[in-house]
Amino acid sequence: MAQKGIQLDRETFSCSICLDLLKDPVTLHCGHSYCMNCIKDFWDEKEIYSCPQCRQAFTPRPVLLKNTMLAVLVEELKKTGLQAAPADHCYAGPEDVACDFCTGRKLKALKSCLVCVASYCEKHLQPHYESPTFKKHKLVEPSEKLQENLCSRHDEVMKIFCRTDQQSICYLCSMDEHKGHDTVSAAAERTERQRELEGSRLNIQQRIQDGEKDVKVLEQEVEAINGSADKAVEHSEKTFAELIRLIQKRGSDVKQQLRAKQETEVSRIRDLQEKLEQEIAELKRRDAELKTLAQHEDHNQFLQDYRSLPALSESTSSINIRPLRYFEDVTAAVSEAREKLQDVLRETWTNISLTETQVDVSLPQPEPKTRADFLRYSRDITLDPNTAHTLLLLSKGNRKETFMDQQQSYSSHPDRFTNMPQVLSTESLTGRWYWEVKWSGQGVCVAVAYKNISRVGWVSGFGQTDKSWALYCCKESLEFQFDSVQTLVSGPRSSRIGVYLDHSAGVLSFYSVSGTMTLLHRVQTTFTQPLHAGVSVHYFGDTAEFCKLK
Repeated sequence: MAQKGIQLDRETFSCSICLDLLKDPVTLHCGHSYCMNCIKDFWDEKEIYSCPQCRQAFTPRPVLLKNTMLAVLVEELKKTGLQAAPADHCYAGPEDVACDFCTGRKLKALKSCLVCVASYCEKHLQPHYESPTFKKHKLVEPSEKLQENLCSRHDEVMKIFCRTDQQSICYLCSMDEHKGHDTVSAAAERTERQRELEGSRLNIQQRIQDGEKDVKVLEQEVEAINGSADKAVEHSEKTFAELIRLIQKRGSDVKQQLRAKQETEVSRIRDLQEKLEQEIAELKRRDAELKTLAQHEDHNQFLQDYRSLPALSESTSSINIRPLRYFEDVTAAVSEAREKLQDVLRETWTNISLTETQVDVSLPQPEPKTRADFLRYSRDITLDPNTAHTLLLLSKGNRKETFMDQQQSYSSHPDRFTNMPQVLSTESLTGRWYWEVKWSGQGVCVAVAYKNISRVGWVSGFGQTDKSWALYCCKESLEFQFDSVQTLVSGPRSSRIGVYLDHSAGVLSFYSVSGTMTLLHRVQTTFTQPLHAGVSVHYFGDTAEFCKLK
């Protein structure tokens, strides 16, 4: 009781504004006392001078004089070694965990005991440190969820985890409705889940590192685009300066096209960079959440929170960059225009196009697994009559070719193959494509090729140079060919061949298509130009047709 009396004295001699012992105490006419500086500061912000406790108003503003008697009493109180009453921040607020053993106004809890299922302030916690009775009790950070550790049915602490039902239970539950289930201690289950959590964190941290590397690569790509664009602009300006009187307007147009394309490509890469940075930020946030969960000392709460963790999204942070080739085609076109200017001006102006300058930088997508996945990238492909050998008959809307025994009435064209019975597609292939070729006869060659593949001589054959990739299919054998290097291919024979192309990723795959899809051959390379689908047949009467898949 003596201690409680001293406590009351401390509160009596405390300023109700700063909650500390009175300093230079002054007493107002209403009888309440404050620190001189506290009441002065309080009144300096007011228009009406009143007591902060009883609200009695004073007019005019009172002249404050130090209460010497109070000052002496406060000094004597300090000499006893006692401090001021606990400040407000020591008491439990709405967001704090309160001590379960404090009476009256409760102090904040310092620890919670999982065995006692109670929370204690510093004073009431002392027996847990001093008495052997509480030596084995588990103390954790203050928690408002202690009651969740009690079994709602038996009012016992839940120290066991039932793996069969994936829930925490008490000892009596394990002998009752969970009898015969796969049960372990909550601590053991926590240890196992902790290992899984750490693995998740390592995965996230690795993805963060990979994402940060990719952001740097994209930044370098932006610099490369800007540098290439600047060089192309400089070359264009010099070239058109020589022809200023004739094509001044055309030079300005090309410059504007270059700048517009530069801005578009830089903007697109910035968007990709922003997406990666957002993913990195989200991964860091997720890592922080997992770190906090990993430090949770309450096993049951950890297990409940762990089960509610959402699945980690698929990573999109790796990128593929094709070799620098941005505006060189424009530069070449400008040079060619200069050399042929006189002929061009007499006929029609050849438009210098930017269609082949797209910067192929993109976040990779996972490769398709099923035929349904492949069909998402299927688009119609038609054959270009201007490239068809004269012994090939095109039909079905230029989707089918047939090897004939007599010449077809095609007009002369520089793109036409003159030695090999083959043809290219009208479509220029970039991005992701999937198509299927159905064939009949002795054999067929399914290929992709650059536009500038030779049109004459043996080098024009698919797979003979580094400008085309070809799969030769016969009834007896399969063979892949690139740059005159032949590779035997094993796999089921089929009259339908599927081709998957991911231009930016440099992936080209050939499949045997029947009831299922079987990979025959896969190419991983770097494509430096847009590609065209190609097909050739070997003997009279052989056919090859690009299938309609949608």
